[in-house]
Amino acid sequence: MKKILDALSEEMGKAFEAAGYDTALGRVTLSNRPDLCEYQCNGAMAGAKKYRKAPIVIANEVAARLAGSKVFKEAAAVAPGFLNLKLSEGFLLTAVEAMRTEPKFGLEALEKPRKIMIDYGGANVAKPLHVGHLRPAIIGESIKRISRYVGHEVIGDVHLGDWGTPIGMVITELRERKPDLLYFDESYQGDYPEEAPITEAEFAEIYPLASAKSKEDPAFKEKALEATRRFQKGVRGYRALWKHIVDVSKVDLKKNYDSLNVEFDLWKGESDVNDLIPEMVAYMKEGGWAYISDGALVVDVKEETDTKEVPPCMILKSDGASLYNTTDLATIMERMRLYAPDEIIYITDKRQELYFEQVFRCARKTKLVGPDTELKFLGHGTMNGSDGKPFKTRDGGVMRLDVLVQETKDEMYRKIREGREMSEEEAMEVAETVALSALKYGDLSNQAAKDYVFDIDRFTSFEGDTGPYILYTIVRIKSILNKYAEQGGDLEGLTLLEAGGSSEKELEMALVQFNTMVRNAADEIAPHKVCAYIYDLANAFNHFYHETRILAEEDEAKRRSLIGLLALTRDVLETSVDLLGFSAPEKM
Repeated sequence: MKKILDALSEEMGKAFEAAGYDTALGRVTLSNRPDLCEYQCNGAMAGAKKYRKAPIVIANEVAARLAGSKVFKEAAAVAPGFLNLKLSEGFLLTAVEAMRTEPKFGLEALEKPRKIMIDYGGANVAKPLHVGHLRPAIIGESIKRISRYVGHEVIGDVHLGDWGTPIGMVITELRERKPDLLYFDESYQGDYPEEAPITEAEFAEIYPLASAKSKEDPAFKEKALEATRRFQKGVRGYRALWKHIVDVSKVDLKKNYDSLNVEFDLWKGESDVNDLIPEMVAYMKEGGWAYISDGALVVDVKEETDTKEVPPCMILKSDGASLYNTTDLATIMERMRLYAPDEIIYITDKRQELYFEQVFRCARKTKLVGPDTELKFLGHGTMNGSDGKPFKTRDGGVMRLDVLVQETKDEMYRKIREGREMSEEEAMEVAETVALSALKYGDLSNQAAKDYVFDIDRFTSFEGDTGPYILYTIVRIKSILNKYAEQGGDLEGLTLLEAGGSSEKELEMALVQFNTMVRNAADEIAPHKVCAYIYDLANAFNHFYHETRILAEEDEAKRRSLIGLLALTRDVLETSVDLLGFSAPEKM
């Protein structure tokens, strides 16, 4: 099934061609004046210079060719040369019926699906997730789902920071607390215990303390740096402790990501490419790209067209130590070898744009990627408090992510319990589902690059442009469908029979935009387009609901047709919220 705009543009192109003009002028867009028309075409304006005619003359000639069109009920030429269009109810009904019966609502298969890797999450081992980890996790998860839905092969990688000083801090604190552990006896040659010497609860408490010590105590900091060097060099006891810390940390990380309905295909980290770094460094030296500058190994990445200074990309520090650049470049090298992606998308704070520009240029210059492999950086803005500054706890600290999620669930539970007869267990279950929609929709409805204010009262509201409003709309539809079934109605074999009033047409007009929307959201890696779409669709449905007799409709054929329209609306909304990474309960 063609996207609605493609089908309309094809019909309009034929009219331009019949009038003696280029078919390409027939591109149709949604109207920017919905009070005047549903769609519009500005081709006459574009063709005026080429054909040396007044735009209104061209528009009138094309409009005349559309008389009797089965697609457009009305095509009016308006000065200075616009074509205002309204769809035929019959054409619209056929398009909606095709959506209802075809897989993926008639979404056309991609001619050339791509293999896409998405690097998102940004978690560091040994450190608990905080609110800054919310955005990359849920933006990346949604992009993964949208891209898969349209037909791409997608691999999501959390890409853990598991090779740095936070590990050394934890090891150092652990040594001060439990100096007699086997791991610190360098003469020990036996096997180390399979069970970690640290519990999840201890782990959650140790890192913040160790981090604070490292800032305040230079001696502790030096010990932590030495511990980092020791586990990175492969000292047996330290390397065994590192593995325990990674394993315990992953359990906590997965628990947090599960609470956000975020799933990764790969749980790789910086450590996975540690052994690849010497090979990569040798390759860059032999290729003549890497050279020594002030003791460090660097690759020049500036280009003639640069209007600002772009520093060289440092590969190794003067002491031979690797950096984030090193592991990110080695990770690109590994990804190309193991997965050969057509595209790699990195999702992280937008303030890292220059860093990724350096890494991408270095990867291209040194031919770690081929000319056809796309490297994309999607920088996100910050989640801010009501003061417009990055979100903090009441005492000014960085809030843990699990605390934010729980506070949202608690607020949602309070609102669910108000004026609703529901058991405590059911209310908690519903609150958990709806709270996730509040968090995710509150974030994803903004363009990724923009900062936004976290407003728990607004995000958990059942009114306005919020996740709970979308879910309430879905639940309302489910309730009507359930009542129809309880009254003996059959939900199988529904068919849309005839066009209804203006609110029904408005709903159908919103539905047929789905395929265009989801393709654009995938192409532009823009989950906010899904949010904007389902908000408009929910509004169109609620307007239709308040204006239309549905279960009270006496004509059974008409009633079944309306129920079919509701079922399609439910399916489109539920598919869309799944693309955003949440779902709807059965009741609210």
